[in-house]
Amino acid sequence: MVDAQRITKLVADPVKKEGSCVVYWMQAAQRCKQNEALCFAIEQADNLKKPLVVYFGLERSFDSAQGRHYRFMLEGLKEVQQELQAMGIPFWVHDDGILSGLAKLMPSMCLLVTDRGYTRTERLWRKQVAAFSLCPVYEVETNVIVPVEAVSDKQEYSAATLRRKIEGMTAYFAQRIEFSAPLMNGLSLEPLFVPIDPADPSRVLDSLSLGNKGESCPHLKGGGQEGQRKLSLFIESRLGSYADGRNDPSHTFSSGLSPYLHFGQISAIDIYHAVKDVHVPDVPVFLEELVVRRELAYNYVWFNPLYDAYEGLPAWAKKSLGYHEQDRRPVLYTFAELEQAQTHDVYWNTAQRELTELGTMHNYLRMYWGKKILEWSPTPKEAFHRALALNNTYQMDGRDPNGYAGVAWCFGAHDRPWAERPIFGNIRYMNDKGLERKFDMSGYIARIEKEIALKNQLS
Repeated sequence: MVDAQRITKLVADPVKKEGSCVVYWMQAAQRCKQNEALCFAIEQADNLKKPLVVYFGLERSFDSAQGRHYRFMLEGLKEVQQELQAMGIPFWVHDDGILSGLAKLMPSMCLLVTDRGYTRTERLWRKQVAAFSLCPVYEVETNVIVPVEAVSDKQEYSAATLRRKIEGMTAYFAQRIEFSAPLMNGLSLEPLFVPIDPADPSRVLDSLSLGNKGESCPHLKGGGQEGQRKLSLFIESRLGSYADGRNDPSHTFSSGLSPYLHFGQISAIDIYHAVKDVHVPDVPVFLEELVVRRELAYNYVWFNPLYDAYEGLPAWAKKSLGYHEQDRRPVLYTFAELEQAQTHDVYWNTAQRELTELGTMHNYLRMYWGKKILEWSPTPKEAFHRALALNNTYQMDGRDPNGYAGVAWCFGAHDRPWAERPIFGNIRYMNDKGLERKFDMSGYIARIEKEIALKNQLS
């Protein structure tokens, strides 16, 4: 049974009894395990004595997403298809736009369930579907531990203000769910369009209009099984050193789960339960990142309509940056020079190569990376848009609440005013000397060069 606080009724029309099936429009939660929306859809199908169909819509292009992102997603969808078929549930993937596929299915639906999306585009899709729906539409919150509106009714100022609210709610909402196959097998249903087969990602990718910036990422395999494997590896070999080692870029103590969380291939609730009872002192530090920091980002995107714009930054940050906008920059780089890692700063260049070639960036270096873009751009506003464009285009978890909040943090969001200095104003400052004092930066460069070489061997 799915907690009622996760469920929002978007359309209150009566059930269309003449419909032939219940449809779960899977989009944000691309998994079967610990999927509250799938569980709720099965419950509704069984109550109505109807078969269940799971639908997934592919956009031919999506914001800044590249071929590397789509391939990762399709690898996960192949797994989803296999798992659903084993439960007697057809999985229909439409490759000519999300809304057009749903419009074709609408006459056969008696009820529609979807998972909650948080970004502007995801919310618009659900609003548009609700506008032309002929049956009830339910949205189920699947990709956070605590529903965003159960935690707060406003944008939170910082992690400290969210932490006070969410800590007492986490255990209650981190409920494991178990469900069985629907009572009615739907595999004999005839689709109202010709579905594509996610088991052949290369063929699907060739049919789409995708950008191909960035190296392919054969070292990153998509899918829930790989996400669970990475989670087990993290617990066994990295969690015990996470608190002290997570900020050191010369080592890899992060979980590596961000892309799997972004595509909904693994549930934050599954991660929470796998980690919370491990007997190492680092667990609270990791759970702070998984629960407080991650869900602060979802709060930011949900309650701030300008989450992806410079204008959405805190007033104090914009005022301070505006006051120093005319300060002389010691060096300026074009967007192309930044994109191609052609700066004088070897640490920044290495971080940018990690991004473009490996699809990831060490979290501590991502902060330094964003601060330097501010320092090396003609205006703070242009710097913000440059950082966001690079993050969304190359990060395997780009276009994600964590990415939007992370870029905004570099410009003052979820932070406080610091000592005033040229260019940065009261924004927190970082420099290469600080990196060298704290970390083995030559070790970081060697690690990234080695990982790029290993990745190239797989290509």
